[in-house]
Amino acid sequence: MMEKNTSESRSPRTPETPDRPEDLSGPAGESGDRAPAPHRWIALVVVTLASFLDNLDANAVTVVLPTIQRDLGAGFTAAQWTLAGYALAYALFLITGGRLGDIYGRKRLFMSGVAGFTVASIVCGTAMVPEVLVAGRFAQGFMAALMVPQAVSVIVTMFHRDEWARAFAVLGAALSLGSVGGPLFGGMLTELDILGLGWRAIFLINVPLGLLALVLAARSMPESRSDEALRLDIVGVVLLTTASLGILYPLIQGREQGWPGWMFVLMGAAAVVLVLFAAQQRRRHRRDGSALIPPTLFKHRSTVVGLTVTLLVFSGVASFFLVLTYHLQTGLGWSIVKTALVTAAWPVGITATFQIAWKFGTGRGRLCVRVGSLLMACGALWTLLAVWSAGSGELSWLQLAGAELVMGCGMGLTTPVLTAVVLGDVPPQDAGAGSGVLNAAIQFSTAAGVAILGALYFAGVEGGAGASAGTGHFSSVTSSVLWCNVGVFVLTTVLSSFLPGSSATEDSDAAAPSDEHDATAERLVPDSV
Repeated sequence: MMEKNTSESRSPRTPETPDRPEDLSGPAGESGDRAPAPHRWIALVVVTLASFLDNLDANAVTVVLPTIQRDLGAGFTAAQWTLAGYALAYALFLITGGRLGDIYGRKRLFMSGVAGFTVASIVCGTAMVPEVLVAGRFAQGFMAALMVPQAVSVIVTMFHRDEWARAFAVLGAALSLGSVGGPLFGGMLTELDILGLGWRAIFLINVPLGLLALVLAARSMPESRSDEALRLDIVGVVLLTTASLGILYPLIQGREQGWPGWMFVLMGAAAVVLVLFAAQQRRRHRRDGSALIPPTLFKHRSTVVGLTVTLLVFSGVASFFLVLTYHLQTGLGWSIVKTALVTAAWPVGITATFQIAWKFGTGRGRLCVRVGSLLMACGALWTLLAVWSAGSGELSWLQLAGAELVMGCGMGLTTPVLTAVVLGDVPPQDAGAGSGVLNAAIQFSTAAGVAILGALYFAGVEGGAGASAGTGHFSSVTSSVLWCNVGVFVLTTVLSSFLPGSSATEDSDAAAPSDEHDATAERLVPDSV
């Protein structure tokens, strides 16, 4: 599914160097490290629970989306917005959410985000029309952007440096569980139809867990904020939001409305707004260094190429699972649980190869990305051939699970290395901004992939009488669109040749003490969990 366990984000004011840690947890030691804060493990449980809920919802919704669509009488466009709206809102406000925590207090923003996410879950779980569900998903994404960035800040401000590895391991395990268990959990909840709730239980279960997180956060988390006079780049947020909606709205709505001329004008205007955004960011950075996306990040080839590859990878992954889910459930009539069991092979593959990439990616990063992208292309091609060869006949569950496993292995090799590449040459003072941009790019590419290839797929399906089309027609449309996914992963393989041959961490490791390398690794760990 959408691999959200790589998107644990941080604010532009990097929380790896928290402001006045001694104010939070006692006097600093000789090494500059502070004493661990009381109740820190309870606080870790709280932020881990919140991150888990966010990751679980992101992975559970895709597999039950056809059922939600049928139950609400929604069109394919509403289904696209249900996925893309969440990812878009999360992407647009992710960096701002971290900065707001620095300014107004990380505990306050975290609790506000949890409370808002809980309310938004109620809206989604009780929605009777598609428009309310889409609005609730937008709200969930926005609130997740407020609460999730605070998780890393809590760890680095409440834990002693020696405990960071264990704390991040707990966070990473929860995120992995959300990725692996999301499809199965969502499928089982829907199939069991607890209290007659069906798919609504996926959202409503967040209510008691969210309330528990609020109570524990109020009792265990200290407040912390930056001592510096930070500023919000509100103009930058408005310009970026306007441009993003100006591009994605026509891509998702255009098919349903027959592509009127004004939609093309809107996309052209959005391109102009993007140019204005770039100019505004340069001026803002020169004036006070508070740009939403510091232009200095793009001085490094590793960042530019790494972000490009990241955009391609996640747009391909998001659209792949959207197309596959609809083919299996709407085209072939598979149950939700059967679909979830197939897609569960994906995170299993990631788990199998992730540590390989993390161990050898520093010296062989370009090779890891190239091999990983090629494996994803092979897995997508395997899926395509299985769908095409089956035609209107029975599709082999074992073949599909094998293809998903191969793709997952490729993703596990690719993702941690891309994180290190994008952030490897970024100076420490820009590490938080770089991390936020990387994770926002992941979410935006998710929304873009759903919008673009989803539009192609649903246009093809509707051209054959929509949900009433025969299995053969679904197989033909699915095979055609999957060629685009194969092409995206092949292009990623080609572009990986332009990545740096070695990361900045490798070069510094050769000339600097090992503790400097360890510090860099600690800085990168949360993004690659």
